[in-house]
Amino acid sequence: MGDDQELTGPAGQTRRTLLAGAGAVGAAVVLAGCGGSDGAGTGTPVPTSGGPGATGAGDAEGGDRDSTGPLARTTDIPVGGGAIFADKGVVITQPAAGQFKAFSPICTHQRCPVSNVDGGTINCTCHNSRFSISDGSVKQGPATKPLPPKNIKVTGEQITLA
Repeated sequence: MGDDQELTGPAGQTRRTLLAGAGAVGAAVVLAGCGGSDGAGTGTPVPTSGGPGATGAGDAEGGDRDSTGPLARTTDIPVGGGAIFADKGVVITQPAAGQFKAFSPICTHQRCPVSNVDGGTINCTCHNSRFSISDGSVKQGPATKPLPPKNIKVTGEQITLA
C-alpha cells in the first residue's frame, strides 16, 4: 500500500476521519469537565450549599440578566453559600444573613473557573483549591493567593455590580 492511500473503516470512513472524530470527542470531554453541568456561565445562579434561595431558578421571569440589570436577588444567594455568575465575572456569597460578598470567579492557582460554592467555601475542581466565602482567602491549596474581591451593591432585594 502506498503513502498516498488511505485505510478505510466502517461505512467507508478514512482513518484520518476516524482519528479527527476521536480527537473532537476527547476535546469535548475535557471542555465538559472544565465547565461542569452546574449552570456556570449561563446567567443563572449556580445553586450551592442549600438554604433559602438555593434553587438555581434564576430570576422570576426565567431569562438571563442583562449586564446593566440586577445580577441576583438577595433570596437567590443562600446563607452560608453563594452563586457563581461566570458570564458576569463574579461569585456572590452570603457568609452571614444579610451580609453579601463578591469575588472573582477565576482561581488564582492556574486560572481555572471556580465550579461551585459548598460547605462554606468557593471551590475550584481543577486542582481542589478552596476559598473562604467571607473574604476569599485560601482555605485549601494549591492556590496561595486569595480570590480578588469585586464590588457589588445591594439595594433592597437586588444585587448589582457596583
